[in-house]
Amino acid sequence: MTPEEFDKHHNMKVATAVLLYTVRNENQENLRKLPEKKLQLLMIKRKGEPYRGEWAIPGGAVENNEDIDTAAYRELKEETNIDNVYVEQLYTWGAKDRDPRVQLSPQNRAIGVSYMSLVDSEKLNIQAGDDVEDAKWFTVQCSIAENTITDETASVVGKEKKYFLTLVHQEGTENIECSAIVQVKHMIEGTIVYTEREVVESNHIAFDHAKMIQYSLERLQNKVEYTNIAFNLMPEFFTLAELQDVYEILLGKKFLTPNFRKKMIDVDRLVVPTSNKRREKVGHRPSILYRFNTDWFNKNL
Repeated sequence: MTPEEFDKHHNMKVATAVLLYTVRNENQENLRKLPEKKLQLLMIKRKGEPYRGEWAIPGGAVENNEDIDTAAYRELKEETNIDNVYVEQLYTWGAKDRDPRVQLSPQNRAIGVSYMSLVDSEKLNIQAGDDVEDAKWFTVQCSIAENTITDETASVVGKEKKYFLTLVHQEGTENIECSAIVQVKHMIEGTIVYTEREVVESNHIAFDHAKMIQYSLERLQNKVEYTNIAFNLMPEFFTLAELQDVYEILLGKKFLTPNFRKKMIDVDRLVVPTSNKRREKVGHRPSILYRFNTDWFNKNL
């Protein structure tokens, strides 16, 4: 195939999307209560078409003279003023109708390469770039409804899950809210296992970004289980109670304190005690401060 023929038949547009998660205090009207920490996701408000005024994951098109990773960092900097975080490639999205801008040209396709990172928002100075209208942290909530799939004629079994996503940004007494329903089918046909994802409803979330958010939440929880990613949110020294709070927020479940301590100190050996202590509450004994165990990292390289 000649270069001319290749350009005619293969016109791929590649874009990046960077999902930045953090754990932050949620704004509260009742000043007598302590702020509650929540899992939050950084979103940008689109200034141009398509989806003008809708909320999206930071990102944009890959230029001809740059690689995809470079484009991800460049777009993140241009749209949110963030340039000092480490991101990992998450997934590549290639549905032929995922971007309405290329639907009028059958030979065109829009490929999306998503990235993910867990960051300490206190270290970031978020500023909306010239090509976006706004950039804000949204509290992420997700509930699941699950059904069993059985098709005896096709010998297909599996599970169908509907993820109900809600993203809320509190602005004083007013809320900015986005939502979506993502249907995920995990199917088994013979010995073949496959997964299908579909956005069945989306309110104020641009493109197919609701799918990216749902999938990233799955991957984030898996990474918290078997890596040290949660420590991206911790200071150099911390109490086990502070660490447990972060794990419970990221995984969406509660732990028995003795079991959590044993897992962190004796089983996984992710933390080690220091000689420093902190008095958290009047009348309570000072809490031992811990740090991340760098030996764990060296052994798991």
